[in-house]
Amino acid sequence: MTTRRDLLKTAGAVAAAGTVSAPAILRAQSPIRWRLQTYAGPALAQHVIKPSIDSFNKVANGEMVIELYYADQLVPTGELFRAMQRGTIDAVQSDDDSIAAPVDISVFGGYFPFATRYSLDVPVLFNQWGLREIWEEAYGEIEGVSWLSAGAWDPCHFATKDPIRSLADLRGKRVFTFPTAGRFLARFGVVPVTLPWEDVEVAVQTGELDGIAWSGITEDYTVGWADVTNYFLTNNISGAWCGSYFANSERWNALPEHLKELFRLCMDSSHYYRQHWYWGGEANLRVNGEKMQLTSIPDDEWATVEAEARTFWDEIAAESERNARVVKILRAYNETMEKAGRPYRYT
Repeated sequence: MTTRRDLLKTAGAVAAAGTVSAPAILRAQSPIRWRLQTYAGPALAQHVIKPSIDSFNKVANGEMVIELYYADQLVPTGELFRAMQRGTIDAVQSDDDSIAAPVDISVFGGYFPFATRYSLDVPVLFNQWGLREIWEEAYGEIEGVSWLSAGAWDPCHFATKDPIRSLADLRGKRVFTFPTAGRFLARFGVVPVTLPWEDVEVAVQTGELDGIAWSGITEDYTVGWADVTNYFLTNNISGAWCGSYFANSERWNALPEHLKELFRLCMDSSHYYRQHWYWGGEANLRVNGEKMQLTSIPDDEWATVEAEARTFWDEIAAESERNARVVKILRAYNETMEKAGRPYRYT
């Protein structure tokens, strides 16, 4: 039997012989800590990222903890890429466009006009049509940041104070939207406005904004925009937002392989959750939502917007050889979906 005296002797011997190894033991017990900032405000983040981060922290079993921060909480969204590159924050969830990623293909992040019709188009394009390899190539040329994964969010619709029933109604409207989407919509008289995400609701109330082209109806209800706008335009310029996860390269490379794999699984979990949350919400709230009246621009008039998008694609393709490759893939993909017919495309 172990006596108290034997126990004290053993403890003393270990202390005398192994004092140098104590710091290593302490380091092993301290979890890896990351700070991850999302583009989304608190209400939206409860759906677009928090469930997956909560799961990660639970399954990591104390080896790693990810602290989640919301839109503009640590760094303004437009400065997220540089902050991550410097190591001020460790990881980001956003689209390439909003965080001013210094790559030519950043224009395809967020809402690239009419690139997609449905949310499933995004993972198919990345995993089966070659966009993943192009994104890896582009970010492989940028020091300090690793692109990890892309997924789909909601479609892009207008939520406005006044009804939109024709293209003429868009003229002069001050609208909160994404950089590339704003660049395209400006062709129809829209005035794109950039604001911190948390200021948008108040800006609509005070008249600084006439509307929002940043989401579908699910987000309008979730974040409170349905409370300050009156109308929802059923026409959209994109069937899905394309967003990604990024990490500081040094921090990502330092992770042990099993934690990298766990993070990949949690990213996939996040992508899957959004697929069904948005898809169900968009239909349910159009039919059963009571806060916004639906309006539409006639199909023949809206067709001119779709035609202009093809001209816009040509202009983007001319900006770089890599952009041209992306546009070529988008054209081939959409042609295939149209030929496939229902349920892939309705013509």
